[in-house]
Amino acid sequence: MSHETTARFTVERVLADAAHILAEPAESVDPAENLFDRGMDSVRVMSLMEKWRADGAETDFADLAENPTVHAWVALLNG
Repeated sequence: MSHETTARFTVERVLADAAHILAEPAESVDPAENLFDRGMDSVRVMSLMEKWRADGAETDFADLAENPTVHAWVALLNG
């Protein structure tokens, strides 16, 4: 059985990662809301991006910043 090199990014995982970096409980963050309105900033996005790249995601800051919602990020990370 071959091992996939790209990680699977679920809504739950991306939501948990985003909520953690915002220092908020995951259940308080709506996966459809604009995370910049919740206090996400470029430094936090870069931190998330590096974490996700280490797990196999191929993305960059501009892609993440273009549509900063958990749902959009999951689609992008799994794309």
